[in-house]
Amino acid sequence: MSKEELPIWTKERVKASLPQRGDDSHKGTYGTGLLLAGTDDMPGAALLAGYGAMRSGIGKLVIGTPGSAVPLIVPVLPEATYWRDGLEKAARGEIEAHYRAIAIGPGLLPSQTTELAVQKVLKEKCPVVLDAGALSIRVYPDRQAATILTPHPGEFSRITGLSIQDVQKRRASLAKEWAEKLGATIVLKGNETVIAFPDGECWKNPTGNSSLAKGGTGDTLTGMLLGMLCCHENEKEAVLNAVHLHGACADRWIKTRSPHTLLAHELSHLLPEVWKEYEA
Repeated sequence: MSKEELPIWTKERVKASLPQRGDDSHKGTYGTGLLLAGTDDMPGAALLAGYGAMRSGIGKLVIGTPGSAVPLIVPVLPEATYWRDGLEKAARGEIEAHYRAIAIGPGLLPSQTTELAVQKVLKEKCPVVLDAGALSIRVYPDRQAATILTPHPGEFSRITGLSIQDVQKRRASLAKEWAEKLGATIVLKGNETVIAFPDGECWKNPTGNSSLAKGGTGDTLTGMLLGMLCCHENEKEAVLNAVHLHGACADRWIKTRSPHTLLAHELSHLLPEVWKEYEA
């Protein structure tokens, strides 16, 4: 197998690893997730990620977002609970609840507050998803739980110091190399997304298409990763299944509609029917 050839996380693998929802379960069975996302100017990122999480098996979702964003999001996502100005509170170390998983970054910009919040979040003993403004040059060797980075090629270029052209030429080998180097799982987004784990395991995702080349689809994926980490027992399977189903929703879209027309929130609306097709 050459450096750029990878095993594929197929529909059959997803079917075999999706969790069952027990008849005697309750919301606590599937955990509480924390999403730190959105700004005054980009409140929609918190909503898109929130939709993705709520559709992906989570028991309860807490969205930490600016107070100005809360009244905009609540009417369309009343199922979540809200932590006003959660990013600033997290940066001050005010994370008190126990979370099954945490995601931070959608809609955020790199800043001192964001970095402080990331450092506090990384001290928590649960899986952490870092996206968008939470991605920076760091290493993660001391965490016991999974750390998942979700860069597109430009963000991966910034993290590694490599050119985007180099990244695109050697996506698989570089994702695998840097996952081991950083001590983090890397979800390198793009055509045939590559998922590389720090232990050297690496997979190619077969789903997805050009309809995902639009703002907000990455926010939705971050939310789906958060939700899947809450309802899966196996962290690797959670990441792989989230990426696969995210792409499968996009594939469903283009069966009857142009890839030009997808809106990111429609991925979450398609997920219930797509997921059902994967259940045994």
